[in-house]
Amino acid sequence: MTEVRPAPHGTEGAHRARLAPATRADVGRLVWAFAGLAGRKTGTEPPAIFLTLGRTRGLFWGWLHFAGRLMPGGTLPRRESELVILRVATLADSAYERAHHRRLGRAAGLSHDEIDRVELGADAPGWSTRDALLLRVTDELHRDRDLCDETWAELRAELDERSAIELLLLIGHYEMLATTLHTLRLTPDRPRR
Repeated sequence: MTEVRPAPHGTEGAHRARLAPATRADVGRLVWAFAGLAGRKTGTEPPAIFLTLGRTRGLFWGWLHFAGRLMPGGTLPRRESELVILRVATLADSAYERAHHRRLGRAAGLSHDEIDRVELGADAPGWSTRDALLLRVTDELHRDRDLCDETWAELRAELDERSAIELLLLIGHYEMLATTLHTLRLTPDRPRR
């Protein structure tokens, strides 16, 4: 089992967010409206991730398209994508992503027990062979930034070429996102009032 270590710079929320909450003028009408709709869908205030990354304007839409092609528009079943994302969030100590994807994971079919068990990793009892493999791949990429030949062979026996590449991109994307969220000190979104 891979040891879960805190991020080197502490956890999100240890300090105030480094950017003030965005206004409509900061992000533009489209991002503002999109964030409002996303918050209604997730049952939270408009997600800080969208209002913060939306400050980049055009880059935001490119990122959102890329992220959406990985999840929910990817080839991996949504439940498996959420399992992997929750493991990345755990390994990267991303409170924001854990909170956000606990909700999305439940909607995608992960049980409360499975979501809690993600923190224990692939060696925890109760995972299917495929789920355990996805968790091991996530752990190995997080730890080594590579997969050994044995793990790659196991992955390719389970996933076709396209899905295997997509999984690597999904893990790498959420690692990048966790780093950005840590650095900007975003805290989990508050439930909608």
